[in-house]
Amino acid sequence: MRARTFTESGRRAQIVRAAIEVIAEAGYLKASFSRIAKHAGLSSTGMISYHFAGKDDLVAACVTEIEEVTGAFMQPRIDAAAGHVAQLRAYVEANVELVGEHSAEVRALIDLVKNAGSQSAAVNGRLALFEEHFRTGQAAGVFGSFDARTAALSFTAGLDAVVATAAAAGTGPTELARLGRELADLYVRATAPEATGGSK
Repeated sequence: MRARTFTESGRRAQIVRAAIEVIAEAGYLKASFSRIAKHAGLSSTGMISYHFAGKDDLVAACVTEIEEVTGAFMQPRIDAAAGHVAQLRAYVEANVELVGEHSAEVRALIDLVKNAGSQSAAVNGRLALFEEHFRTGQAAGVFGSFDARTAALSFTAGLDAVVATAAAAGTGPTELARLGRELADLYVRATAPEATGGSK
């Protein structure tokens, strides 16, 4: 029984992986069960239907897998950064460099959110995450005086634009690292406390 369970779990993961890669390459609208089955090396689509109730169920599994993969890449880097400013930088740089490390996952998630109306807790929760980070940083005196909500909206939109553009262009790791640093520098400067004293 345990061997059977392991085999079924492995097959389910194989299907999810194939679906992510097909969606990343062809898009959600063209990601048919037959195309996914062929990519996964399955003899028929029946194996997909055995493991998933339908396309929505498979897509939900894909989103969950993508969130786990991207979180495993980004979170350790954010946790290792000390302080609000360093964590802001780590989040931005890690998110941009993620495109190079897990390009299929990034492209698939972008397409699923755009064309399948998929909900991603990680994506949807970023606005509140940024806003809270700015508020607590302001309370600690490391960020300047600005509206945290407006900044969160602006920064997430800008980060999304960079990530989506880089993913579509197939940007290489060296350029991704540069883009991440530049964007992080921009955000750090924009949130820094105003300088006091000195000559104008």
